[in-house]
Amino acid sequence: MGGGFVGRVHLDALRRLGGVDVRRLCISNPDRAGATAAELGIDVVTDYRLLLDDPSIETIDICTPNALHFSMAADALAAGKHVICEKPLAISADQARRLIAAAGNRRHCTCYNLRYYPLVQQMRRMCEDGDLGEILVVQGTYSQDWLLYDTDWNWRIEPEANGPSRAMADIGSHWCDMAEHVTGQRITALCADLKTFHQTRKRPRGSIETFAGKMLKPDDYVETPIDTEDFGAVIFRMGERTRGSFTASQVSAGRKNRLSIEIYGTKSSVAWDGERPNELWIGSRNSPNQIIVKDPSLLKPRVRPFADLPGGHAEGYGDTFKQVFELFFTAVEDPSREPEYPQFQDGLRQLLLVEAALASSGRHAWVEISC
Repeated sequence: MGGGFVGRVHLDALRRLGGVDVRRLCISNPDRAGATAAELGIDVVTDYRLLLDDPSIETIDICTPNALHFSMAADALAAGKHVICEKPLAISADQARRLIAAAGNRRHCTCYNLRYYPLVQQMRRMCEDGDLGEILVVQGTYSQDWLLYDTDWNWRIEPEANGPSRAMADIGSHWCDMAEHVTGQRITALCADLKTFHQTRKRPRGSIETFAGKMLKPDDYVETPIDTEDFGAVIFRMGERTRGSFTASQVSAGRKNRLSIEIYGTKSSVAWDGERPNELWIGSRNSPNQIIVKDPSLLKPRVRPFADLPGGHAEGYGDTFKQVFELFFTAVEDPSREPEYPQFQDGLRQLLLVEAALASSGRHAWVEISC
């Protein structure tokens, strides 16, 4: 469901799985449906209920604007389908809880795909194996520049389509999910400062796809008030002793899509940059630092399955989706298999953090995380 930027990324990754037959794509705009069907070589419908009524379709993959996630996922679960949903899972923690309750024995996934870069998995196993010692500090940023100007626009700016949070829900949740996944610890309290730099933006008269719309002319716009954040800064407590901080920004000139995370332990440290995803920095106090390049033969054994290509051959954004989907459909085929992918519970977890950040910024105070 959904044929925009991320929908096409999902479609490409799904088609790379040998055992998955992608039957239909739903695009609600009838003007786009025909052209997209011809371009992508797939049957396209404009009503998603046609997918739910088709008994040959076992899994629904939701790639629509955030405000549609809850109703579509709920309808899909009621129709007996397994569900993959883009993040954020919903626009509130309450909606996420209701989806978890409705899921029953169906498989469900919140697509926090960025966990599955090979070197992110390497960091995770290094933490798990004690290579870093006790984790003291976790810090970083998720920075982009695609909404830097007041002429930049996307449906994510609109609360009715996106929900009450933008930078934190869209990219800050990715950072938090990675930090918790890699360290194995949970954020227990946070203090956030959110900022909307552009109180008004120039809304295009037509629809604009994510990361597009940079070439419009002045008479193509309508001045529109904005109340979702462009930027957020967060300090947090993680576990008993670990402390950290991060920023989420969609107005950082020159940063196209940089998720950067640094983890500092009592033995050594690691740092990874999503704009250079095949390199991992390893830092030491009493010996030279290292930069390693992704090579499955040199990674920890449990990491190698996440690196499909040999050393020196780059793996990137699209490959992370393929890894998530491979884990998910393996579990669909084997009901006894324990899930090894982010589930709806992980979607709820990040919504709790987003809501805590909104509350903290509004009250200018620390907020404890409920679970």
